[in-house]
Amino acid sequence: MPQRPKLVLVGQLSVYPWVFEAAERAGIDLILIPRGDDSAESAGRAKAVVEVLPLDIEENPEGALIALAERYRREPFGGIMAGNERVVPFVARAARELGLTGLTEEAAAVVRDKRSMRQHLREAGLGAPGFVAVEDPDGWTEALTLRFPVVVKPANGHSSLGVIRVDDKDSLEQAVARTWKLIETHHLGAADGSAPESGVLVEEYLDGPEVSAESLVRDGRVRVCGISWKGELAGPYFEETTLRAPAQLPAEILAAIEAEVIGAHHAFGVTEGTTHTEVRLVGGVRPVLLEMGARIGGGGFMHHLVHLSSGIDLAAEAMRIHLGQEPLCWSEEPEPVGHVAAYQVAVGSGGRMKRIRGLDAVRDDPRVDYVVEAVSPGTLLAPYPDHSGYPVMVISRHESDAEAEEYRAHLERTLHVEYEEQG
Repeated sequence: MPQRPKLVLVGQLSVYPWVFEAAERAGIDLILIPRGDDSAESAGRAKAVVEVLPLDIEENPEGALIALAERYRREPFGGIMAGNERVVPFVARAARELGLTGLTEEAAAVVRDKRSMRQHLREAGLGAPGFVAVEDPDGWTEALTLRFPVVVKPANGHSSLGVIRVDDKDSLEQAVARTWKLIETHHLGAADGSAPESGVLVEEYLDGPEVSAESLVRDGRVRVCGISWKGELAGPYFEETTLRAPAQLPAEILAAIEAEVIGAHHAFGVTEGTTHTEVRLVGGVRPVLLEMGARIGGGGFMHHLVHLSSGIDLAAEAMRIHLGQEPLCWSEEPEPVGHVAAYQVAVGSGGRMKRIRGLDAVRDDPRVDYVVEAVSPGTLLAPYPDHSGYPVMVISRHESDAEAEEYRAHLERTLHVEYEEQG
């Protein structure tokens, strides 16, 4: 019997099942390097995980790399893949040093820094909003030259953490200070041996709906596998609660989105793996790239949206690429299953979570594929623009986009975070 390929999966939270299920379907054994906030018990129970390898990438990246190389010498594995945004540079470096398939370190640095992304887009002649990089809290005045409203965000953030819309010049200093404090609180600029320097990006606000594009790339060949509708995210904070796939847009707009996303891959030097790209449709028609992550979006749930809406087993294909294999969808055209919606319960006012009201009925709904509770009762949830995690995710399948939207509206009315009373 041929030996099953082994892949090191770095920082994929084990309570999110999608990537682990894909590995099991594809016959791939996983060596999981867990996130610091993951539990050993949960990591060990995840599907397809044959080994848990705790490494302190955040605080001791050099030691983690030495330990990983030693593990490789004892018993080689076939590939390594990032499971969250912050480990992308480490994974790129590990892939290079071990001779495995992955991003170059240069490309990893670009996609972890929105300032660098903006500059590369401009140099490639692609769309980008006007922007100013603020390198220290007192440098906010440099952004007064921009057209307002603007959006203030961490240069290397994630999950809409610290993202604030500012409508007038009088409010800019306070917003920059607030975002900078969140950068420090969440150690976004921590020296992990590969992460970009901390900083703030201030860019002109683009009016229009937002979409998400999920792609595979192998030897520089890019395939946009799915485009999902995120809707109107107007601020002042940008908490993401809903996605629906496939996005119901005219063919010419879908083609324009694909062209912009493919062009961004080339501009950033992203030649291997999978990406999650967020795009604004200015005026509802013109795509402008906001950011690209070199990993599966949404903690992995974007895989399921792509899998149902396009038939492409996104996470399995990404793992094949990182194992040095050609994706199956390069030669076999999959069949879409239907429409799918993902709903993340809004944090709201924040506080110490007591429970999610209305969740029991949702679990029994035959339209629901997944109910994933990412945080437990008693967890202190901070309201946006801070980010403590999504309380619960509900993923459902439907016969049409209209049904998916109707169900999303039903969940918005039904599900709420109930907080403990403050004494």
